[in-house]
Amino acid sequence: MSSFLYSLGRRAYAARKTVLVLWLLALVVTGGAGGLLFKGMDNNVTIPGTEAQNALDRLSVTFPQTSGASAQLIVVAPDDVRAPEVRAEVDRAVDELADMDEAASVISPYDEDLGGSISEDGRAGLIMVQLEGQMMEISEPTKDHIAGIAQDLQDRLPEGSEASHGGPLFAQSFPGLSIVEALGLVIAIVVLMITLGSFLAAGMPLVNALIGVGISTMLILISTAFGAVTATTPLLALMLGLAVGIDYALFIVSRHQQELADGVGPQEAAARATATAGSAVIFAGLTVVIALVGLGVAGIPFLTTMGVAGAVAVAVAVLISLTLIPALLGFAGDRLTPRSARASRRAASAKRPVGERFFSGWVRGATRFPLVTVIAVVGVLGLASVPAAGLRLALPDAGALAAQDPARVTYDLTAEHFPKGFNGPLIVTGSIVTSEDPLGLMNDLKGEIERLPGVADVPLAVPNPTADTGIVQVIPEGAPDSEQTKDLVEEIRSLRGHFIDTYGIDISVTGFTAVGIDVSDKLGQALLPFGIVVVGLSLVLLTMVFRSIAVPIKATLGYLLSIGASMGIVTLVFQDGWFAEAINVARTGPVISFMPIVLMGILFGLAMDYEVFLVSRIREEYVHTKDAQAAIRTGFVSSGKVVTAAAIIMFAVFAAFVPDGDANLKPIAMGLAIGVFIDAFVVRMTLVPAALALLGDKAWWMPRKLDRVLPSFDVEGENLREEIALADWPRPGADHAVACEGLGLDDPGTGAPVYREVGFAVARGGVHVVRGGDESAITAVLLTLSGRLRADQGKLKVLGHVLPARASTVRSRVAYVDAGAGGADAVRRALREEPEILVVDRTDRVSDPARRLEIRDLLSGGHRTVIAGTTGLSDVRDILPASGGGATVADLRDSAAEPGLVSGATR
Repeated sequence: MSSFLYSLGRRAYAARKTVLVLWLLALVVTGGAGGLLFKGMDNNVTIPGTEAQNALDRLSVTFPQTSGASAQLIVVAPDDVRAPEVRAEVDRAVDELADMDEAASVISPYDEDLGGSISEDGRAGLIMVQLEGQMMEISEPTKDHIAGIAQDLQDRLPEGSEASHGGPLFAQSFPGLSIVEALGLVIAIVVLMITLGSFLAAGMPLVNALIGVGISTMLILISTAFGAVTATTPLLALMLGLAVGIDYALFIVSRHQQELADGVGPQEAAARATATAGSAVIFAGLTVVIALVGLGVAGIPFLTTMGVAGAVAVAVAVLISLTLIPALLGFAGDRLTPRSARASRRAASAKRPVGERFFSGWVRGATRFPLVTVIAVVGVLGLASVPAAGLRLALPDAGALAAQDPARVTYDLTAEHFPKGFNGPLIVTGSIVTSEDPLGLMNDLKGEIERLPGVADVPLAVPNPTADTGIVQVIPEGAPDSEQTKDLVEEIRSLRGHFIDTYGIDISVTGFTAVGIDVSDKLGQALLPFGIVVVGLSLVLLTMVFRSIAVPIKATLGYLLSIGASMGIVTLVFQDGWFAEAINVARTGPVISFMPIVLMGILFGLAMDYEVFLVSRIREEYVHTKDAQAAIRTGFVSSGKVVTAAAIIMFAVFAAFVPDGDANLKPIAMGLAIGVFIDAFVVRMTLVPAALALLGDKAWWMPRKLDRVLPSFDVEGENLREEIALADWPRPGADHAVACEGLGLDDPGTGAPVYREVGFAVARGGVHVVRGGDESAITAVLLTLSGRLRADQGKLKVLGHVLPARASTVRSRVAYVDAGAGGADAVRRALREEPEILVVDRTDRVSDPARRLEIRDLLSGGHRTVIAGTTGLSDVRDILPASGGGATVADLRDSAAEPGLVSGATR
């Protein structure tokens, strides 16, 4: 990966004008397509398969007058809404509403037999409007018409009266952007300038992020032509795309500046930065993408769409960071060389920069008494997580809108004059096709439900015109998002068996409120499996990255602390009202249902970002020095500045969406802002160094067998550095088929050496023999040469590729054959793939002279390199082809070695 990214960085740097034009063209094309194909956003949240949704779908066929979108108008009079002057204007408004093309039914507050409602004090009345079609099918002109009728009614009513429109149709507002969100970008610019030291360098991550979010947002608008997309989706993708787009570019630009400071040329510095920081960016982006796509585990369509859209935004941010940033670095040339680097060349003994002293003090304080630090951090975050146990979830209704919004005014007036359940009535429905007395049956159901605790009123109980489906409208005493209403829904559903036995009707509970309850329950049930997937994924990925058991466990436990604390703080603010006014929370209460699962997914990816960028530098120092304590200090200081800047930028971007943000997005944005702050500064930069200091060398222990089985992610570009270091080895311009020096391998089970100090060089087209007394050792050497086994030590280049970094490339060009098992047929099959090198093992096992000659004839064709393994040199002479310079031999037998130990050198 790092080698590919190195080449990509060099090419993007060289073709900088082309790369920039292509990305700008992509922005223009997607922008045009988005403008043409955009079909509007859909805030109608549904979950197929739930009881409420299934019942609603059935009603759309059997009783369409009750299944569509609904609205309501409330009229409040100073004395009595039944007063003639008030009633005349209300009746006029009812007639105007009934004349609308999309109106299925309009119920006057005075038609109490049909479900009309007047408050107990007689001062307020509700006009109920049922429309044909679901909420997203209702046109904007129809909504404007209803709002206009309400305004006209307000103008005509006697002085002191009030009329307002609202209901489920107006409960969802489409979020937009304000100047407050731009403050996040301003803070990002300031942090970038401080971190990178110049306006030119600071502008690159911002340009990178803006182009990326522009493209991803347009892709989301295009997707509306193919399916429903909620209005929160593009804002979530925008928030994520900005944050990761800036951060990923920051990591690459910062690494580029480090390379320039070390005296590396601009193009080479850009290539190395893309290869090293770019590898970490790919891994970090991959974890975020997987976590977001994993939201589909919940089986909820709108959440899956939201996750995929966010994943697309992150994937675009990764792709553009790896290509556009090297191109922009090409335009900058050597102007990004840090001034401090130039000064340090003139005064190498100058005192350390302030930033370095600050982070040195930080890590020294965190690791001075590591056990105390660990206990303190775990205790504080554990305490902050306690409120999360009482977190309640619900879909937002009009009560979450701004106080001046007409739908919120209607909601508050309704709650003031009527039982709170009028803002979210329930519908109990069922098939009554077998009933001989539909009206009597509906009255019986009404009477039973009226007696249930928590029921404020049952204003309507009627069959449909064909008398095959009946509905009972139930007004709960509690608010739509209250536990009382949820308990009522469960109570009615628990009576299903009673209604079947007594009346022969199988009832279902539906309506906007019941749908919201089912959505919340389904999302709550999905949290555990999603959490298991996320935690399991983090353990596996981090084990592959850090080659450690303790580090992934520590990272995962830290993530769980971050999640718990952020959810706890969100609960305190949005549910319990702590500092709610300070961040413009319209109403406290349950948090939007999908906040926890979205927060878990996104914060997982971001937490892994900081873990990778911080701990990988510590691991790199440990690998080089084997001093665990010094590695913590050095790695922390070298990466602390960039991680701090990235976390501040993430925090600023997320926090900017809180004050004036959409009610759906506000708790998610705050949860992410708090989560990023806690995870970066408390967990990764305080708890992690203390835990590593406490563990010492044990932090980097991993069973050898597991180390060999797991694939390796080179997130810090160690393989690339090895390739660069060995570019002119064994000598400049050398064109060997194989060159090795000091190769050694230990048995992963026993730790005993398999082979030691193997070194030789083979010219292209040459013939080479690896001979020894231990057949298994010879096989191990040959597997190593063919890229199928990794040596523990030494240098190895095959066909110019450094191993193990380019093992996959070598395997595609080098064939390995076990002649002892497959004979000439195995050689023949291998040659069909036209390998550049053919490795033939156990040639001494071929005893038939005819077979040996057949293999010799096969090997004699072409100009490929042949490497053979044998325990006896005389046994292999008549099986190898003639070579112009004769066959070279690496003798692995060493009489001074221990039994089974092999070593070798070219002779």
